[in-house]
This record gives sequence, structure tokens and C-alpha cells, in this order.
Amino acid sequence: MTSRKRHLAAVLAAGVSLAALVTQPATAAPAQHQPLPVVTPTPQSFARDSADLAVPDEVVLVTDGTTDAAAKDLVTTLFRQHGARKVTTVTREPRQGHALVVRLGAGTTAPAQAEGYSLTTARGEIVIAGRDGSGQYYGAQTLRQLFVRSGHGWAISGVAVRDWPNMALRGSIEGFYGPPWSTADRLRQIAFLGEVKANTYVYSAKDDAYLRAQWRDPYPADELATLGQLVKSATAHHVDFTYALSPGVSICFSSPDDLAAVKAKLQSVYDLGVRSFSIPFDDISYTKWNCAADQTAFGAPGQAAAGTAQVSLLNAITSGFVETHDGARPLQTVPTEYSDLKDSPYKTELRENLDPSVVVQWTGTDVVPPSVTTDEAQQVSTVYGRKVFLWDNYPVNDYEQSAGRLLLAPYAQREAGLSQYLNGIVANPMNQEAASEVAEFGATDFAWNDAGYSPERSWPQALARLAGGDARATAALQVFADLEHLAPTFGPTPWQPQAPVLAAKTKAFWQRWNAGDHRVADLRAYAVQIRDAAKVIRDGRVESAFVDEASPWLDATALWGGAMVDQLDALAAAGRGDTKAAQRLTASADDLVARAQAVKTGDTNRWGVRQALVGDGVLDAFITQARAATLG
Repeated sequence: MTSRKRHLAAVLAAGVSLAALVTQPATAAPAQHQPLPVVTPTPQSFARDSADLAVPDEVVLVTDGTTDAAAKDLVTTLFRQHGARKVTTVTREPRQGHALVVRLGAGTTAPAQAEGYSLTTARGEIVIAGRDGSGQYYGAQTLRQLFVRSGHGWAISGVAVRDWPNMALRGSIEGFYGPPWSTADRLRQIAFLGEVKANTYVYSAKDDAYLRAQWRDPYPADELATLGQLVKSATAHHVDFTYALSPGVSICFSSPDDLAAVKAKLQSVYDLGVRSFSIPFDDISYTKWNCAADQTAFGAPGQAAAGTAQVSLLNAITSGFVETHDGARPLQTVPTEYSDLKDSPYKTELRENLDPSVVVQWTGTDVVPPSVTTDEAQQVSTVYGRKVFLWDNYPVNDYEQSAGRLLLAPYAQREAGLSQYLNGIVANPMNQEAASEVAEFGATDFAWNDAGYSPERSWPQALARLAGGDARATAALQVFADLEHLAPTFGPTPWQPQAPVLAAKTKAFWQRWNAGDHRVADLRAYAVQIRDAAKVIRDGRVESAFVDEASPWLDATALWGGAMVDQLDALAAAGRGDTKAAQRLTASADDLVARAQAVKTGDTNRWGVRQALVGDGVLDAFITQARAATLG
């Protein structure tokens, strides 16, 4: 079984308790006494409504003309994975029998909100009703998380769910610099987004020259075919493939030929099935024009003139392409001024003249914001005259402050209530796709239900998902991710600290040590977990792509953990007066530290080959302090 199929079959972890990560057998206890399963993203309304329903040999799936094909396929797959030998699809009322009846379609019980769904298990049958096709698909993704062990088989948790997203746009933007994702990475990302009820993948790949430097040129046939493969996959997972064409580096805004070239490029991917488009103007200059004609049309280059020129193109594409093409979503853009709150002549042009349907992206109060508050979002929505779309530059690690790092901290410091002012969030991921899913899991959880979001609850669930629901592997991932917890900004101060669990343990250790308690057993046990985490993560239960991407950091973790164990043993030996053992163990720790510092990342990021950083500032600092205490 592939790791992706394991993820479909796994039951997600509940809260931060490792014991809760193990699926418990269904019992005959009354429904009200059976625990609720964990469902992510956090549903709007979720309660018990019946006892668990056993999965029988036969399931009858009742569909109608409104049934979504992807939802139908997912429901069928889920029951086959969980013990149903026969799944029969019918379009008429089934005869009573021993089969479990599942009803899937639009239904009258679906919430009014777009992409909303209801799921009930009362009266011995399962009813999934979606406001639209996406709602049905998301109801099926919730069903995936309701399977529980029951004796030697499976059952469905007896629950009632009414659910919908708070933000219309949720997902990721492939906007990082450096070594790009492979097609396999992109396909895996799209499947992940569908699984976590995200609906947006913005294709802004920096390695695609036809998006930016060669934006006028048509795609070669083979590259167009690869794009078509991605678009097809996105459609199958209810994800909008947003094609982000960036002509600002060379466009002549006043040129009819360049306007026609933009439309032609968008048409070429519309023909592949793309229905969502973006024209970003980030990372370009507005102190010069690309053609003399723009000076005549818009005046001297500057903020106001740049705003006028960009608005002219965006409005022309909205009226002359988006509104004339069936199924096209509202046009998106990234303004040149994308990371502040101040009004300006540029923003005034967009606020007063940009078509109100155009979706404007914003990165927060900095390129990598340490937090995003409702006050800030309210201010920027006022400045742009509309709800904004947050391009969140986390967990992207393509800049110098993140050199040598994986960024595995939870999605945090985004304030509940942002859905009042944001129409969506897309996370800009790392060059490492599978590792990015940890933070992205939280970002999509937050965008779905910001009021119900908890990073302390969501983060272990994200790690459990990577571990296929296995408790031991999840625990190892938690230890490892704590050592990759530091979240930098463009400034000197990180917005999330390094290794908070280990830091708390080492601080408590030295407090006890200085008070005369020289026992090392508790901290040594955690050091053993650090040392052994890589081996557990590599034993086949964790998503293989994550293991491959994290390989240098796993190598370094094993060495740093071994050094910590040896140095603690050396400290204990010195406390017993065994000087020779203390010196021998310290020498062993020194050797392991040197080997750990020599582990390199590989050329996987724009910053090139660097030391694979693991718990730096915490783990290495403890070993240094323990070494000094050992040798006196």
C-alpha cells in the first residue's frame, strides 16, 4: 500500500495526546458516551447523533443527477478500503436489506453557504448533502475521517456534521525561488489540498520562464501537456488551478499587441481547463516604463502612473477575457505594494478604479509577517476598498535567514476573526513539498474555520497525517519538528522560537541541577528520543517524500541526539567521580558533534549547500554547557 493510500485509510489524531492517535475499537456503549472522532478542518457544527454504524459486506450508494463524480469515487474507494466487498451505485430507492445505504447529492439539508455540506448517520444510513459539488466532496473527506476500528472490522462514527468554510479561497501558492518542485511534487501537493478541503493552488512557479521572462511565447507542446496533467488533477480534487501570468517585467501597458498576447496566453491554458487566473505585479519596478508609449499614455513613471497602467490591464482582462469565458473565476492580482498598510497614490488608483471583482493579494505588514491581526486586515481592506487575499510567506524557506532550515513549526500568530476581512489565505511553501504540508495543514485548517482553529491541536494532527496515524511515528515526528521549530523573518528576531519543548526541558534540568538534584534520567530519556527519532521516521510509516526531503536533517538529528546522550552520561559519570568514563564519553560526544556539524543540506534551495541546522541555539548550547560542567 502506498503512503498516500495509507493516509486515506488513517484515522487522524485527536488533540496533543499520543494515546488518542491510536484508533480505538467501536463499542456497544450508548451513542452519547462514545467519543467524537477528530475531523479536520474543524467543523462548524459537530455532534453525536447515533451509535456507530458497522461497515457491512455490501454498501448501496444512492446518487442522482446532482451527485458529484469525484465525491462518488471517493466514497466508493473509502468503503472498499474499509471492508465493504461490494459497493453498488443506484439512482432509485433501494430495497431494504442488509446493506448499508449511503445517500450522496445536493440534498435539502445542506447549509446555504458555498462549499457547505451536511453529514448524518441517523436511522441506520449515511446522508451526505452538499450545497454544490465541492460541498459533497468535502463531505466525503469528512467521511474519510469517521472510520473507526470495530472488532476485526470497521464502523462509521455516528455523528451529525454541518460545515462550511469561513474563507472562500484556501490553499497554497507555488511562489518560492530556487530549485523548483517536480511534476510529482505538484501532483502530490494538489492531492493534499483536496484532502484537507482546500480549493486553491496558485501556479506561480519561478522555474516556468513562460510565466514571466518569456510570457509572450507559447508553451512548447510537452510543457503544455504537463500543465494539462496538473490542471486535470486539480479538477479531480476540487482544486482551482490558478494560472499566474507575470507580464510586468516587460509589458507595454498601452500596446494593443501586448494586451492581445496576454489574452492569447490565458486562452492557451483556458483550453486546458484552467478557470482561475492571476496577473501579479510583485517584484517589479515602477520607476521606469518598458516602452516609450507608456510615458505618453500614463505620464512620468511613479506610483500613481503605475497604478493607472496596471488597472487598465486588469480591467481590460476582466471585461475582455474573464467575463467572456464560461466558468472563469474573478481575476486575481498581486499589487506592487503588497506588504504594508499605508495608503499611497498607487493604492488610491487601485481602490478607486480597479474593477471591484478583482481579488487583491497582500502579504501582511512585512514580506514575512510575524503575525497577522484583524486590525491590520481591516486597515488594508479599507486601503484597497475590498476584502484582501492573504499571500502568507510561511513556511517558505528560500531566503537567507532560513538557510539550512526546514520550517516545521505550526501555523500560528494569525488572529481569529480574519475571515471578516480576508477572502482567503494561500501559504507560500518551501522548496520541500512534503515538509511544507505540516504548516499548510494548519493554514487550511485556519482558513476553513478561523474561530475554531487551535495550533496546539492542529499541529499534532498534521504530523499524525504524515505518519499515517501511527502513534510511534507521530511521536518521533513531534520530537523532530520541535528541533525544526524556528520560524525566521527578514529581520534578526524569529517569530517562532527554536525547539520550545527541548528548551523547556533543558531549562528545568539546569534549575534542578543548580539546586543540587543531579539526576539525568528524565532528560536522558528525551535525548534518546531525539537520537532515535530518525530511525523511527525512516521505518516505513511516514510519507516517503517527507523522509527523502528531510534526510540530511534526520541524519544530523541522530548525531546530535547521540551527542546529547553521551554528554549526559559523561555528566553523570563525573558526578559519580568516574573521571575516565566522563572523559571517554565527552570525547565520544565531541566526535558526534563534529560529525553533526558536517552534515550538509544538499543543493535544494536558493541558498545552496549549507549545514543542516537542528535545534541550533538550544541543543548545541546544552551540550556545550553540559560539557563544561562535566570537565569542570
